[in-house]
Amino acid sequence: MQTMELIAPCHFGLESVLKREIIDIGYEVSKVEDGRVSFIGDAEAVCRANVFLRTAERVLLKVGSFHAYSFEELFEKTKALPWEDYIPENGRFWVTKATSIKSKLFSPSDIQSIMKKAMVERMKQVYHKDWFSEDGSDYPVRVFLMKDEVVVAIDTTGDSLHKRGYRLLTSKAPITETLAAALIMLTPWNKDRILVDPFCGSGTFAIEAAMIGANIAPGMNRKFCAMNWTNLIPKEEWGYAVEEAHDMVKCDVEMNIQAYDLDGEIIKAARENAKRAGVDKYIHFQQRDVAQLNNPKKYGFIITNPPYGERIAEKEELPQIYKTFGERFKQLDTWSAYMITSYENAERDMGRKADKNRKIYNGMMKTYFYSFMGPKPPKQQ
Repeated sequence: MQTMELIAPCHFGLESVLKREIIDIGYEVSKVEDGRVSFIGDAEAVCRANVFLRTAERVLLKVGSFHAYSFEELFEKTKALPWEDYIPENGRFWVTKATSIKSKLFSPSDIQSIMKKAMVERMKQVYHKDWFSEDGSDYPVRVFLMKDEVVVAIDTTGDSLHKRGYRLLTSKAPITETLAAALIMLTPWNKDRILVDPFCGSGTFAIEAAMIGANIAPGMNRKFCAMNWTNLIPKEEWGYAVEEAHDMVKCDVEMNIQAYDLDGEIIKAARENAKRAGVDKYIHFQQRDVAQLNNPKKYGFIITNPPYGERIAEKEELPQIYKTFGERFKQLDTWSAYMITSYENAERDMGRKADKNRKIYNGMMKTYFYSFMGPKPPKQQ
């Protein structure tokens, strides 16, 4: 496979984190747009991006882009793309998702069916067949329409990259693994600094932090759709990427990560998730109320996802929860706290204005990532 353009979608508002990650693993970023970052790579890049990227939702292989203002134009221009370069004669192909923003063509189901027909027509011409068994590997296609520009790509990932494989059990309002990793990477936290999550739920912040600290690649223990694309990616490329990931793990690292929750069953689930991720030895889980938040150490970090008030009963409790959190945090006078929430009165109830806040979409929900900065620790001699 020659060099091509790859597209990595991410959470809106976190493109800068993903861009930095892509550059750090050695690839050239070609474009940054709302909710996605494009970069240049080859077959090896497909494997390494899937295995190593913590903040991308998936890795897409761009087939082409064009403008379309009518369904007829969409059909003809989709048909003109070189599908045979990517999909073998027995490949199973379909348009798994179409999104349209500010475009004349806006019906996802119509876009999907017209593009599938166009792809079939192209394949008929190239392979000189009237019917395809589609009993081979999967080649799911994703299409984005923005202001009538159509970007067409094939999904190399399969199940979203947030599915690391360790989280079998979740709390009521879990934060995704990719979002948790991106938020940690927005803070100055590193493995040598204490980290506490007093509303840990299923343990995602603590687990992702431990994986970052121990340099455990998020995708090294899971499967990807493109592992079966032997027409495009030699099998050994996946082996090399996973082997590289194993070589980079720091087994002897020491970390102080603490995770608390009021719900004992949730703590059990979080502990199990950490064990599956291979990081349970780095995290101290405890059933504990936020009112008991204290620590004798200096210059620590809190990174957390407190309740939002999704249930009516919970809504009434929110002012007190945030007030208690604010009071306990005030006692940790050298600490910094980072918090994601959709609760509008978070700062008021905590009794402190954030030094920074960043708007982030958690799915369709608008949330804010608040930063309450503590003093920097003195430089070690």
